[in-house]
Amino acid sequence: MLELILVAFFVAGYFLISVEARTGINKGPIALVMSGLMWTLLILLSSNIDLPAPHAHSDAAAFVLDKLMEHVGQVSGILFFLVGAMSIVEVVDHYHGFQIITNAIRTQKLNSFMWISSAVTFMLSAVLDNLTTTIVMLSLLKNLVDSRQQRWLLASVIVIAANAGGAWSPIGDVTTTMLWIGGQITPLAIILKLIVPSIICMVIPLALVSLRRNRRLKMRRGRSAAHTQGPSKKEQKIMLITGVSGLVFVPVFKSVTHLPPFIGILISMSVLWIVTEILRKTRPFDDSTYTFENGLRRIDLPSVFFFLGILLAIGALETAGTLDSVAHFLQKTFSDKYVLNGLIGVLSAVVDNVPIVAAFQMMFDYPVDDVFWEGLAYAAGTGGSLLIIGSAAGVAAMGIEHITFGWYLRHIFGLALAGYLAGLLFYYLQNQLIITLF
Repeated sequence: MLELILVAFFVAGYFLISVEARTGINKGPIALVMSGLMWTLLILLSSNIDLPAPHAHSDAAAFVLDKLMEHVGQVSGILFFLVGAMSIVEVVDHYHGFQIITNAIRTQKLNSFMWISSAVTFMLSAVLDNLTTTIVMLSLLKNLVDSRQQRWLLASVIVIAANAGGAWSPIGDVTTTMLWIGGQITPLAIILKLIVPSIICMVIPLALVSLRRNRRLKMRRGRSAAHTQGPSKKEQKIMLITGVSGLVFVPVFKSVTHLPPFIGILISMSVLWIVTEILRKTRPFDDSTYTFENGLRRIDLPSVFFFLGILLAIGALETAGTLDSVAHFLQKTFSDKYVLNGLIGVLSAVVDNVPIVAAFQMMFDYPVDDVFWEGLAYAAGTGGSLLIIGSAAGVAAMGIEHITFGWYLRHIFGLALAGYLAGLLFYYLQNQLIITLF
């Protein structure tokens, strides 16, 4: 009964979030209220929770509190990372650093720009993670494209490209990384087996969009500065190079130190902050407009709170055992590995793919590089593109560009589904060919 009540709250909250454009109520407080009420119900009705085996004799209320603090710790790391990445991008933008890229863009066609930006996103998300790549690319879009309608379309295909690019790389998506660290996959095998399905997952939606529109791109060619003496060209280059280098530094830092990514992003943000202080002191004029603090004021904090609420709500479902129940149901109902993977991908468009993948890691003992683990990496990584709320990249796009749930569902869901299924089908045929040949 408790699980059904929590699911009802979750569905109701998501519904209100999806109709934000009609109600006019910001999605941030809705997500926070939803998560707060779900955790309140958990603690008040904790006696109804079936505790997992390691905690079978523990106090239920104490178990819920421990899980809450565990999720707060995990969410805090994500939020610190998000704030750090957004800070870097917003400060670089505040110094007009992205104008260097804006002025270098020559194409005037929407389709050409869409293919270029998607290809860049696909490759970047395999080296960075898909969340960081999405934040960087969407912030770039804000400075390049003037039309909101075109930005929403480009942002949506960037989300698809970011999720597809992260699925085939062991460091590109958190679920793929989980499978790598857990010993279910190896880097070389996952790259060789999933890179083509991931490319197909991205290319199919792009091709379908290209068939029906090729409008002129409405570009933004610079903006007027508040002061006549703005950042010099040299300062713009310094800020752009420092900011981008700081973002690239994060995955390298994580690989070398094994510390969580938010430590690396905070280091990068601090270095950029120091650089802004040095630039400020070396200016021949006293100008308090271009400072790190002013750049920080441009961060979209309501989106950060929205992210917090969503992640805590999903944590409540995991604590109640709802996600484990769903995983066990899928396992018993669908025995075919490819069908099961396909359904997991669809499920990951609704709830967080991390606890789902973690549940299946504990349930199965398939050998290393088994088709189930590889298919799980693809499905969990790319299935989130089906809905705007289905992935960290999508949630970031929803916050930065204010894309509505309904618009994405009407215009992008079908495209993303076509790409997702095409990639999954290619993966199946690829494996059948390998079995036949060897």
